[in-house]
Amino acid sequence: MAADDVRSTLILSASDVKQLLCMGEVIKAVEGAFRACGEGMVEMTPKSYVKAGDGDFRAMPACMADAASVKWVNSHPMNRTRGLPTVMAVLIYSDPRTGFPLAVMDATEITAFRTGATAAVASKYLARKGCRTLGLVGAGKQAHSQLLAHTEVFDLELVRVYDVRAEAVQRFAASFPHANVQGCSLEDTVSSDIVCTLTPAREPIVRREWVFSGTHINAVGADAKGKQELDPAILNDAIVVVDDLHQAAGGGEINVAVAKGLFTLEQVHGTLAQIVTGQKEGRVAEDAITVFDSTGIALEDLATAKLVYEKACQAGRGLAVELVSLS
Repeated sequence: MAADDVRSTLILSASDVKQLLCMGEVIKAVEGAFRACGEGMVEMTPKSYVKAGDGDFRAMPACMADAASVKWVNSHPMNRTRGLPTVMAVLIYSDPRTGFPLAVMDATEITAFRTGATAAVASKYLARKGCRTLGLVGAGKQAHSQLLAHTEVFDLELVRVYDVRAEAVQRFAASFPHANVQGCSLEDTVSSDIVCTLTPAREPIVRREWVFSGTHINAVGADAKGKQELDPAILNDAIVVVDDLHQAAGGGEINVAVAKGLFTLEQVHGTLAQIVTGQKEGRVAEDAITVFDSTGIALEDLATAKLVYEKACQAGRGLAVELVSLS
């Protein structure tokens, strides 16, 4: 059915979305979205932040020729003590030709999947070929997505995991019984071929001397002003790629180093969209250190939501409601 023929809005619950998500498909969709962005086919604005209590809300809109969306997502670190997820999200998926809301869906799992998928795409272009070890700094929900995504791209032999909570590492290892997951010290975890930092740290926790030549780092945890996980010396010695320069400068891994004059925006090698489209070279040498500053951008959500919506329509999932008046 063409979008113009749709007269109801599809409500997709968390259960619906989880049943429809497949990491391999999300990686393909996200990579395609970055390619479209590099070709000038995506309209998108940076995240808009609103402080709320001990956390914040973020609004993330994006539009392509055949799809548009806006995600409303929170980040409340103290939710662990309230029995609630730190991150929760809802997404409105619309027809860009008419503005009609085609779907309203839970986007909490979409956020987790697209973040892991984006890091895997970055690793595909920036990490060395034949990487066998993955290091996960932080064993929370995002660690699951990172492992799922990277196993789609790399033949991993060992996954090293560090978390300040030993029980979190144990739970993570138990959830992947068929993977070679080992709890390690922070320094040993960073000695992996690919390292994903997934913490809410507000000061460097990964030291320059721990990072070997040829390592690729996906810096995922820093997604707001004042957050950082990496020693600025790592940035100065690395090829740094960002998902969005404006967002990275304001709240990504590079934000604190830029504010303190320890790193400049001119040192950024390029965006992931430029790498995917071949406008900029990815890994330039086997011994180079590469860093992907992942702040999370709206096109990743849009690409994943589009995939979910199309699969939901094919599978007959969700609840169709008359959400808006057509008179």
